[in-house]
Amino acid sequence: QPLSCFISLWIYPFWIFHANGIRLARHLQKEAQAQHNNSEFTEEQKKTIGKIATCLELRSAALQSTQSQEEFKLEDLKKLEPILKNILTYNKEFPFDVQPVPLRRILAPGEEENLEFEEDEEEGGAGAGSPDSFPARVPGTLLPRLPSEPGMTLLTIRIEKIGLKDAGQCIDPYITVSVKDLNGIDLTPVQDTPVASRKEDTYVHFNVDIELQKHVEKLTKGAAIFFEFKHYKPKKRFTSTKCFAFMEMDEIKPGPIVIELYKKPTDFKRKKLQLLTKKPLYLHLHQTLHKE
Repeated sequence: QPLSCFISLWIYPFWIFHANGIRLARHLQKEAQAQHNNSEFTEEQKKTIGKIATCLELRSAALQSTQSQEEFKLEDLKKLEPILKNILTYNKEFPFDVQPVPLRRILAPGEEENLEFEEDEEEGGAGAGSPDSFPARVPGTLLPRLPSEPGMTLLTIRIEKIGLKDAGQCIDPYITVSVKDLNGIDLTPVQDTPVASRKEDTYVHFNVDIELQKHVEKLTKGAAIFFEFKHYKPKKRFTSTKCFAFMEMDEIKPGPIVIELYKKPTDFKRKKLQLLTKKPLYLHLHQTLHKE
């Protein structure tokens, strides 16, 4: 894509609309991942373009959030305009601490589900081939624990492992954690774990802590914490949700807990749930409550 194409897209006020942000992010991501001979940009410039694509994803997520405090504000996004317009000469430090978007497709809401149903679920050899064929994904987006407040409870959830019959075939598996109300609206920022630490037999191990970004007492009635297990599909070249699990408010209590796995697509409204398998395979968690 010529540079002028990016600039013309930038001039259009896409930040007002989520879909336009996703569209431009795709253009930028494609350029950032272009092979050296097919690109007019240096590797350093492509890295900067990839970071801008990440910022667009953050802004798009902020537009979908009902939280009064947006994670990535319009003012933040406007700081990127001179960088993109002067990408060929820009040599300063990037203004935000982000990493380039992973080498995968950026999917608009609902698009992933449509693509997934085209897949052959018994696709053989999903884990075949050299791991070196696929660049490493961006690390997780875990957030630190919130400051404590008198009389308020904070929750740490350790994701220990998930049981899957084809655990060893999953490429770059990670879990997306979100907190939704009964209408499927985000109540806290969405977090991604880093890629799993190891795979053995029928388990994918994570051993990572998730800090809930809201005091338990402030969660709305009927809220639930969702865990979406995702992995990379080399044939489709995008990251797919394999299954999901969720934990409701009455299940928040200290100690270990195992929760059932459900078939995709993720049903945030919890109305049409189908178990993934009849086998005794679960998501294994451990909860710690912090209260002053």
